[in-house]
Amino acid sequence: MRPSTLLMHSIVPPAKKDQKNPIQVIERMMKLLDVLAQHPEPLGLKQISQYTGLHPSTTHRILAAMSADRLVDRVEPGSYRLGIRLLELGNTVKARISAREMALPMMRELHAQTGETVNLSVRHDDEIVYVERTSSGRSAMRVVHVIGARAALHITAAGKLFLLEDGFARLRDYAKRTGLAPHTKNTLTNIALLERDLERIQRQGFATDSEEAEIGVRCVAAGIRDDAGQLVAALSLSTPADRMKPQWGALIKETADRISQRIGHRHPAARIGVA
Repeated sequence: MRPSTLLMHSIVPPAKKDQKNPIQVIERMMKLLDVLAQHPEPLGLKQISQYTGLHPSTTHRILAAMSADRLVDRVEPGSYRLGIRLLELGNTVKARISAREMALPMMRELHAQTGETVNLSVRHDDEIVYVERTSSGRSAMRVVHVIGARAALHITAAGKLFLLEDGFARLRDYAKRTGLAPHTKNTLTNIALLERDLERIQRQGFATDSEEAEIGVRCVAAGIRDDAGQLVAALSLSTPADRMKPQWGALIKETADRISQRIGHRHPAARIGVA
């Protein structure tokens, strides 16, 4: 985010503008914002200074400028919290973000690494819908899911992610509605077996299907989450059964996590810790 003219003029005294490094100012601003983001309650100037390691006078000067731009709110003298302008800017960014747009460059990268079909799908009722794919004609045998095509949740790796997201209590409702209809001899039509498969997915962080939707085709998938932590899409790799590689599970998860980060998701483990 580029600081406004008011912000930069407030932080950098006119006599020292040429001596200040604007990048350093921005880095200090981000430190302050990160610390305030970690605390739901307002923080005092002394606390903020301790958490960031910045001198109190520097902290006060930058906070005053940020307060003037509504990036932080001064609740009372010497006490600060994140400002309403961040919410306004965040809503603007969120409205412009498309999971598909964020995913497509990384889907192409994944396809280049594996040479296999990469799919992006979303949930609609008891089915997944393929909304984007990347593939090429290099291989004599390809797996291609047509954009707009649908598939039952329990027969695909991507669909299983959404079933897991629902929770095991709601899985039985899905089973009653659909009857866990078979599509191949490998389809999991027994709820106990499906539950066991979802438990495995939960442990490893990615889903698979082994010729459960189509004989000769295997798939691995990982979830894409938004800024609220909601599962909004699934990234999957579909291959002829004999070409699937075990290491692609970790690769698909890593790529899905990167897409999630681009649309605003922050994994709890990645949050900045403060003393």
